[in-house]
Amino acid sequence: MLRRSSLGRLCAAGVAALVAPLVATGATGAPAVGQAAPGRAAPDRVEVAAVPPLDQLTVSTTQVASGLQRPTAIFAPDDGSGRLLITEKQGTIRVYHPNTGLAAQPLLDIRDRVDTSGNERGLLGVVTSPNFAQTRTLYVTYTALPQGTVTLSRFTLDTAGQTPIPAAREQVVLTQPHAEFSNHNGGQVAFGPDGYLYWSIGDGGGADDVLNSGQNLGTLLGKILRLDVSRSCGGRNYCVPADNPFVGTAGARTEIWAYGLRNPWKFSHDLRGDGSLWIADVGQGTFEEIDHLPGNRGGANLGWSCREGPQVFNPDRCRAGATYVEPVHSYRTSFDGCAVIGGYVYRGQAYADIAAGTYLATDYCSGTAFVVRPPASPGGAYATRALTELTIQPTSLGQDANGELYLVNDLPGQLHRISFGTTAPPAACTISYRVDQQWGTGFTATVVVTNTGTAPINGWTVGWTFPAAQRADTFWNALGSQQGAVATARNADWNPNIPAGGSTEFGFLASNTGPNPAPSSFTLNGRPCR
Repeated sequence: MLRRSSLGRLCAAGVAALVAPLVATGATGAPAVGQAAPGRAAPDRVEVAAVPPLDQLTVSTTQVASGLQRPTAIFAPDDGSGRLLITEKQGTIRVYHPNTGLAAQPLLDIRDRVDTSGNERGLLGVVTSPNFAQTRTLYVTYTALPQGTVTLSRFTLDTAGQTPIPAAREQVVLTQPHAEFSNHNGGQVAFGPDGYLYWSIGDGGGADDVLNSGQNLGTLLGKILRLDVSRSCGGRNYCVPADNPFVGTAGARTEIWAYGLRNPWKFSHDLRGDGSLWIADVGQGTFEEIDHLPGNRGGANLGWSCREGPQVFNPDRCRAGATYVEPVHSYRTSFDGCAVIGGYVYRGQAYADIAAGTYLATDYCSGTAFVVRPPASPGGAYATRALTELTIQPTSLGQDANGELYLVNDLPGQLHRISFGTTAPPAACTISYRVDQQWGTGFTATVVVTNTGTAPINGWTVGWTFPAAQRADTFWNALGSQQGAVATARNADWNPNIPAGGSTEFGFLASNTGPNPAPSSFTLNGRPCR
């Protein structure tokens, strides 16, 4: 569902660069619903008790089930059952309960109408209507036979616990033709804090936005939609909310809520927090990105295919005077992963004291856990960090009815429960980094290490990850080496000690063509250093 057309790309875990929220000019943005067009301020936050900084957070997984067939989505109904619904690419929904495990028989089987040709087609998303015990409606998204039409359907049950759900109950709500290419279908579906249904659709596939969908408001491709599925209007099995941003815009599809997206495979609302919208958009070949919008900000333009991540991708698709929302976090495709897998803001109870308000995402190739926190005050920088590898081939994260997080992976077909922990506080030190000279194929840099603690440091090793293709070759005042993007420098024979309050510095010569951004973090003797 997420792997790209070019599956031969090498994928490796790594530390991603921090990208602060910015606004760039380049394409026309629509007025927001309830406020101005997207800007640089973070969405309003729900205050939580102080939690440890991200450099002290750890995350791990515990396998709780296996035997799934290429799982694609996880959802927990709010019916008190305690179960998780897990979609499988082939067209089935399985049920997991922590007390009884994974049920052998599917809850729903629509394999006879699901197009699974190509890696990214299949049954892609599931959600139940709010107050499911009373409303008893289940929604799915899938690619339909015979031509891969992206489809949103619903099933109305006799009771919330009806098993199996009769496939003949299907009522198609909305479709989007998607015949040209099999990739970039999107497929996430969720109810927002406003009670409306949101649905993501990719740009139509191929490469380079060949259909020119991202910036085209006349198509549903490359968009997130917002629908009122509680009513029917004009012969359709849904209505368009009157405050959707493009209602009344000539030539625009009024179902659109956000646009400029390439393949928003996963998004989520912070339903237990500020209601804001987190979007993970799979990149072309340079950047994977995570976007963050207030829940009431309609009409946001996320940039594709004028932009990919924080950079211009195709200037011919950019329009003067336009407003884009920059990602709050991005990382390099083919270096730190290959396809971002969006997750959720943690709002559970088990780890509330250490992880509340933390957004967790991962990547299909690297499996790296990426954590992001909005700034504590408006205008501040987002905190972000790459942690450990969660598991191989993750395809979806989900949360149970209590806000605890889970993960499924593709070919292994496993379900994992996610846990958080903490490490020791960072080392008592600060590190400054500066580029002294730079020319076409290289640069020199100086690193200053300051001991901010009360005890001397006897022997030091500094580590960091280059955020670009820098390659350190020659060190002075230190013994250095580099493996991949990870560089290490340890003290020379004549400078092993740093007294309390004292500093030492070293430098290096490195090769690179292009910009030389500073590393986002350093370690001293294996511990994070501010």
